[in-house]
Amino acid sequence: MSTEHNKALVRRFIEEVWNQKHLASIDVLVATNYLDHTSGNPPGPEGLKQFAEAYISAFPDLHTTIEDQVAEGDKVVTRWTSYGTNTGSFFGQPATGKSAMIAGMSIDRIADGKIVESWDALDQLGMLQQLEMIPPQA
Repeated sequence: MSTEHNKALVRRFIEEVWNQKHLASIDVLVATNYLDHTSGNPPGPEGLKQFAEAYISAFPDLHTTIEDQVAEGDKVVTRWTSYGTNTGSFFGQPATGKSAMIAGMSIDRIADGKIVESWDALDQLGMLQQLEMIPPQA
């Protein structure tokens, strides 16, 4: 596939999974041997669904905006920003009712028209501080 097709695949993933909360899209867009190198989730689409369900239940109004996207060969780099309000339990912590913004970058490797690997870098510390789950840095 071309780099433009690969970028479109990642954009579709973000729109359908994170913005529309359509987790069944994971089965269409992600390879059965998918590996997330960052989160520690179980491999495959089911591990990704568990991760997405946890975030979406904690932030039901979650919305992700693509800020930049670059592709070369079989990899797509996406700089994104997500916003949401924490109204559900978040990995064992009670809801705070606070809104947070998190910025990050993802690298996705595409093979045979599906996402097969992902690497993410995001500001989890800043998000937890915005939610007042941990105190701000002095």
